[in-house]
Amino acid sequence: MVASATPARFPTGRTRARLAVVRAILGFLVLSATAVSAQDPSAITAAIQLDQAGYLSEAPKLAMVVAENRQRIFYLRRESDSEYVYANWLSDAQPDANSGDDVQIADFSDFAESGRFFLDIPEVGRSYAFQLGAETFRRPYYLAMRSFYGQRCGIAVDLGPEFPGYRYAACHTTGAYHDSSGKSGPRASAYGWHDAGDYGRYIVNSGITTGTLLMTHELFGPRLAGTSLNIPESGNGTPDLLNEIRWNLEWMLTMQDADDGGVWHKQTSTAFAAFVIPDKDLTVSQVIGTPRSPYKSSCASADFAAIMAMARRIYAPYDSAFAERAGLAAARAWDWLELNPYVTFNNPQGVSTGEYGDGDCSDERLWAAAELWRTTGSDAYHSHFLANYERFVASASTPSWPHMAPMALWTYALSGRESIDATARDLIGARVTQVANDLVDRIAASPYRTAMTSSDFIWGSNAQAANYSMLLLVANALSPDPRFPNASLENLHYLLGRNPFSVSWVTAVGSEWFKKPHHRPSAADGLLEPWPDLLAGGPNKDRNDNILLNLPAGLAPMKVWSDHPDSYSGNENAINWNAPLVFILAGALPDPPKPEPPPAPSAAPFRMGGR
Repeated sequence: MVASATPARFPTGRTRARLAVVRAILGFLVLSATAVSAQDPSAITAAIQLDQAGYLSEAPKLAMVVAENRQRIFYLRRESDSEYVYANWLSDAQPDANSGDDVQIADFSDFAESGRFFLDIPEVGRSYAFQLGAETFRRPYYLAMRSFYGQRCGIAVDLGPEFPGYRYAACHTTGAYHDSSGKSGPRASAYGWHDAGDYGRYIVNSGITTGTLLMTHELFGPRLAGTSLNIPESGNGTPDLLNEIRWNLEWMLTMQDADDGGVWHKQTSTAFAAFVIPDKDLTVSQVIGTPRSPYKSSCASADFAAIMAMARRIYAPYDSAFAERAGLAAARAWDWLELNPYVTFNNPQGVSTGEYGDGDCSDERLWAAAELWRTTGSDAYHSHFLANYERFVASASTPSWPHMAPMALWTYALSGRESIDATARDLIGARVTQVANDLVDRIAASPYRTAMTSSDFIWGSNAQAANYSMLLLVANALSPDPRFPNASLENLHYLLGRNPFSVSWVTAVGSEWFKKPHHRPSAADGLLEPWPDLLAGGPNKDRNDNILLNLPAGLAPMKVWSDHPDSYSGNENAINWNAPLVFILAGALPDPPKPEPPPAPSAAPFRMGGR
């Protein structure tokens, strides 16, 4: 608990004498002898852990302090002139089992001014500078969403003068059918996003990624309307979020078999590429399927059907021809699924790229039915959903690529269709609200104010933190409660620096971000800094690579991480991790101002008719 005391505000222009009086009243230490100079860069300390991007002015604002020499007071100072603007007591230290740290909290929630500030704690040091304001997360959103442009396949990429030197020529333009696809010979290789630090393209992981981004548009589109991503399509009349997503949709459409409507699982080389920049990887990008008829997989076909159904309704206002093409592709994939509901995927012999294998595709089929019904209103899709959804409700929490039922349930409850089944809607809404309330309580009880439990610190743990926040924002859309978006922000703060490493796990966001992702372009381009906008996988107690295995034994789950390029299970990026980051950053942006109502027409002057 924060000690009970009235916080002190120090308005600009107050004299040092007046400042000393205020400190004395609060029992403050004499700052002149103990405060660390704001002008000394070496004074920045990792002991003060906060969101390095910043905070919303009107939201809760907490920083964590982990220092051996515990203090009682913290100060907030303006970056531009080092003026003291606020002070308050630090909380008592609380032990945190996930990190092993004893954590004090600096709470400056009731300070609502905008600008750039830093925290100053006598005898500890100063924090990184951060932004306060309504637009704090506009830049991080821009960077996180633009990361997908940096992952494009089949086209020359150049991040431009903002990030000079971050470019590569068109890559992976040579394609072929692998023996496992049921076809042979050369085959086009175009469009899509590199999946992660490797250069493969996978329908299943594209499914959850693209679905999350399309849901971002549906829930928060007006907040993003004025944000250009500075991509080749910018300015074409379509929102840039949808412009970027379309690059991946076009690749997904190439993965549907024109003969029967089924969808192949992935397009990759047979082994992971060497650590070269994309256009220097000259391996053939092959369409890979199940080794036996029907060669396409049910999970891939269901994910594809869901995504194309979303594209049908979302792109209609911008490109009706493309929307129609997507809708027809979705219907064909569903028809294939009806005949082939249980075809699972394992890597064929001789293929060692990402598998994304899943032994149960019924949750993906539920998602496809929900999206197709939401788009078309067809009774056939609705009947499938209503016949199958209940068994998923009780365990539904956050989505992941093998567990897509939450996406199915969310889209159904959010659909707004008059034909919605009220019982199903209410059951889903109650479950989402229950999980959201549990997360709010868990965050409040955590010294680091995250929803993460010890079991969450596995491969891709940072994505789980983002997915918890995504659920909280969906809950708020279904049943508005200010606790939900505020709790969503707490996990975001963890990702952007409020963690035991005092590091932003998103490159180019904040002041001190991780430097050595397991990401081939970053390792091979010869540039000092990694490619911007990448979210690291994060702490992984399971230690699934040699770098993590060699860390000291006995580390707390939140500390099993190393900033090393060979740590693929802790330091790789992935498109399905960046997607929920985009979602929660979009959710943290302000609604656009409501247009002013037109003035009431003035009464026309009276006129006599006739001559």
